[in-house]
Amino acid sequence: MQKTTLIVTAGVAALALTPAAAADFAARPYAKAPPPAYVTPLPSWAGFYLGANGGADWSRNCWTLNNVAGVAVVPTQAEGCHNGSSGLIGGQVGYRWQAASWVFGVEAQGNWTNLKSSNASTAALAAGVTNNTKTDAIGLFTGQVGYAWANVLWYVKGGAAVVHNKYTGTATNAAPFAVGTVLDSASETRWGGAVGTGVEYGFAPNWSVALEYDHLFMGSRDISFPVAAVNARVDTIKQDIDMATVRVNYRFGGPGTPRY
Repeated sequence: MQKTTLIVTAGVAALALTPAAAADFAARPYAKAPPPAYVTPLPSWAGFYLGANGGADWSRNCWTLNNVAGVAVVPTQAEGCHNGSSGLIGGQVGYRWQAASWVFGVEAQGNWTNLKSSNASTAALAAGVTNNTKTDAIGLFTGQVGYAWANVLWYVKGGAAVVHNKYTGTATNAAPFAVGTVLDSASETRWGGAVGTGVEYGFAPNWSVALEYDHLFMGSRDISFPVAAVNARVDTIKQDIDMATVRVNYRFGGPGTPRY
C-alpha cells in the first residue's frame, strides 16, 4: 500500500510540472526564407541575327599565258602578278545555337567592293598588253564554332566563297593602239574556300559588334579572252583575297536567361 501511494504521488507531481515544462520549451518561430537574389542575365548568343559590315580587302592576281589563238603555249609564259586594295561594305544573316559556353552557327554574307589592279604583261607573246583584274562582289557561306565568356564571343569560321571578276587586256604602248584601248576582255563567277576568325562583344541587349578577318582561297582558273568570237588567248589566273571588317549584329529574341 505504501508503495502504491508513492507511485501515485509521483505521477500527480509529474502531471503538475508538465505545463510549466512545456512553457519552458516554446515552439520555435517560423521564419520565411528570403527571396532568391536576382543576378544579371547570362548573355545568350543563340538565335537569328542580322547585321551590316564594312572594312577593307586586298587581292593578289597572277596570270600565266597558256594558249594564243587556239595554239597551246609550251612552256607556259608567266605574265606577272598584281595586287589591289579597296574598301567594302555589305551585310550578313545567320543563326546560332548555344550549349553552355560553346556556340555554333551558320551564316551568309555579301559584300560590294571595288578591287582593281593591273600590271604590264611580262610574257613575250603578250608584249604591249596590260592585264587588269577587277572584283566587284564577294559572297561567303560559312559555318561557325565559338566559345563565349559572358558577353564576349571568340569564333572561327569556314566554308565557301564566291566572287565576281572582270578581266581586260589594254594597250600598254601608244602604237598601234592608243594607250588604254581594250584589246580583249572576259568575266567570271568564281567559287573557292574561306576561313576566318573574329571576336564579338555584346554591348547592349540583342546588340553586338565584332572585328573579323577572312582569307579567301579562290584557286586557279583558265580564262578565255575572245576577240571577234575567236579565243585570242587563254590565261590561267590565280587569285587570293583577304578581308578585314567591322560588323554590327542585331539578334532576335530575349537578351538572356536570368541567374539566381
